[in-house]
Amino acid sequence: MKSYQQVIKRINGECQLIDQVITRAMHAWKEGSKEPDIQNIYLDSVALNLHGFYNGLERLFELIAKYIDGSLPSGKNWHINLLDQVANNYKDLRPAVISPKTRMYLDEFRRFRHIVRNVYTTSLAPDKMKSMMTNLPELWKQLTAELQAFSDFLEHVENNYKQLSEL
Repeated sequence: MKSYQQVIKRINGECQLIDQVITRAMHAWKEGSKEPDIQNIYLDSVALNLHGFYNGLERLFELIAKYIDGSLPSGKNWHINLLDQVANNYKDLRPAVISPKTRMYLDEFRRFRHIVRNVYTTSLAPDKMKSMMTNLPELWKQLTAELQAFSDFLEHVENNYKQLSEL
């Protein structure tokens, strides 16, 4: 089993990588709007980076589900069930990792990631991507605050456990 410190370290490390992916997506989005003739090339980059954004978050959510909750969802709908799981508050175990509002926005990214994985890039809808790109900076700000609050919770639990074990 991973210690809470190891989970905290993974959250922090993954957040740094996700931040880089977001920066790349935002840059490609901005550049694509400047050059309509080759916008599709930039949209491909944006799509790939939005895919990476959600994948990074899902890796974190899987880690939390496995090592903190003690159970990973399975079956056909495991991706949506994982999102629901981290949005739930489990009394006497942990608070919700993400808020209901964040969960709602992330579901849009989850669905988009599925599209990127399963269709040709020529089928991507720039209007749909515009909504996500508009929301991404504020969503990321909210998500980093929520993930930091969850890391702080884990830190607090681990410190209390250490104090009790020293008695």
